[in-house]
Amino acid sequence: MTLPRIRQLVFASHDAADIERLREVLDLGPGFVDPGVRMFGLTNGVFALGDQFLEVVVPVEEKTAAGRFLDRNQGLGGYMAIFQTDNLERVRTHADANGLRRVWDIDTEDISASHLHPADIGAAIVSIDEARPASSWRWGGPDWQSAAKPGALTQLDIVAVEPETLATRWAGVLGIAAQDIGHGVWELSLEAGGIRVTPGDRDYLSTYTLTHPDPEACLARAKAAGLRVQGSSFQFAGVQVSLLPN
Repeated sequence: MTLPRIRQLVFASHDAADIERLREVLDLGPGFVDPGVRMFGLTNGVFALGDQFLEVVVPVEEKTAAGRFLDRNQGLGGYMAIFQTDNLERVRTHADANGLRRVWDIDTEDISASHLHPADIGAAIVSIDEARPASSWRWGGPDWQSAAKPGALTQLDIVAVEPETLATRWAGVLGIAAQDIGHGVWELSLEAGGIRVTPGDRDYLSTYTLTHPDPEACLARAKAAGLRVQGSSFQFAGVQVSLLPN
């Protein structure tokens, strides 16, 4: 497996019912509630899509980072993007040398990870994780393989005030190149999927694109759940979720 890759994308919501709502709309398997997120004042649900993951985090205490994010952004944009690498030491060295604060580090037998401050990296919290073995994923829970549904996370779209600056910063952390494709749009190619950065009036994670066996059924369930549906996408927790057939 060539790394880096998108491994997990995260939504934030004030409404705990959104955890089950996402599961129902996308017809996902049982979610994993990670007890470790309580240290951040959160509850969550993590859902396996192939060997990648979607997560919804919900503040359950006052003065949490997720709560401040929701209040500051008024519910607009995704909360976190988690990438898998095979060389976290390089990432940490690069971050430290370039003034990108690491706000949380963990090193266990099966995974190491670092969260980068959103004010430094831009748009959202970025976590870079090195799993051992690479096919494992602690954050998905002990039984994620049996709970996984078919599908994949194929693209992350970001809106940025200065697309070149943000794309270059993210690319440096990920150890890849940022490509100018014109009209102020930049792309980063990953092992499975990619990142697209487009110009806008603020920095945020705008769209999560994923493949699914039955996009039309998902869109029908999203509409029935009261979510805004447009074309092949629906709006959930401040993020446009774009669906492609498997």
